[in-house]
Amino acid sequence: MKISTKGRYATMAMLDLALHYGEGPILVKDVARRQHISEQYLEHLLILLKVAGMVRSARGTRGGFTLARPPSQIRLSEIIQATEGSMAPTDCVDDPESYPRASLCVIHDVWVEVKAAVSRVLESTTLQDLLERQVKKETTAGYEVKEAECCQNKFISH
Repeated sequence: MKISTKGRYATMAMLDLALHYGEGPILVKDVARRQHISEQYLEHLLILLKVAGMVRSARGTRGGFTLARPPSQIRLSEIIQATEGSMAPTDCVDDPESYPRASLCVIHDVWVEVKAAVSRVLESTTLQDLLERQVKKETTAGYEVKEAECCQNKFISH
């Protein structure tokens, strides 16, 4: 199972917005620059996240995007669901009727377990958790992440 660039970039953008939570609207171009994501692609992702109720947008000179809720109230499962859809490794997990032998297939049972495990991790992890993990990593490693570039490996030392 693989999360596409859509899911990864959306998560990176949401972490970036979380790092700037409370600062007011953040410009798309600033997030795009920090995360090395095309502005056009990022706008598309932010619209998906807005429709899902995770971000708000503001227009004008003070425009940009902000988290719609505090980082502690946004789960990774929401971000992935909004951008990727189901985390099922096979279609038969979400639609057992599409596979008549699902009730007799031990492999199907494993795919159900895989989805449950992935869902459990994503559901139990919030943006606040990511922020705290990032601070801990920075402290432990003796590095400071420059402008939320954690997922791009752009570190600078103290």
